[in-house]
Amino acid sequence: MVSELIDVTLSVNGTEQILKIEPRTLVVELLRDTLGLTGTHVGCDTTQCGCCIVSLDGRMVKSCTVLVAQADGHRIHTIESLQLDESTLHPMQQAFVDNHALQCGYCTPGMIMSAVGIAERHGLPDEETVRLELDGNLCRCTGYANIVKAVVDGAQRMHELAEQA
Repeated sequence: MVSELIDVTLSVNGTEQILKIEPRTLVVELLRDTLGLTGTHVGCDTTQCGCCIVSLDGRMVKSCTVLVAQADGHRIHTIESLQLDESTLHPMQQAFVDNHALQCGYCTPGMIMSAVGIAERHGLPDEETVRLELDGNLCRCTGYANIVKAVVDGAQRMHELAEQA
């Protein structure tokens, strides 16, 4: 049985979206299935892995736990919104590349979104803070050492870019 559709309006990566959706639609489903933004991954469907992390009004959330109806009137930013231009990665993305902080890449979008949130909240976090803050993100490949280095490096790069602005 299909439930009655509801109207929602939200901003996704800076573009206003006016949609009719089922009330039970999750943000991750909207992003991937409706809007074709497949950078946000579904890893576990139980909020354990962090692969689906997006920014909701500047706060990092697991999009597999948020209904689109809850995001009505709000701003969502995904991994696709980070790249500065066609040839320049966001400083955190580049730090992940430079520090070899990815292998299979499945957890990478959620890790990077979390890392940006960590840098925005803590400025220049130390390794202990990064490890504590990444507690809700799982990586089955890297062992986290390079991810932690990348987050610290990326936060420094973000700080330097902000100072230049």
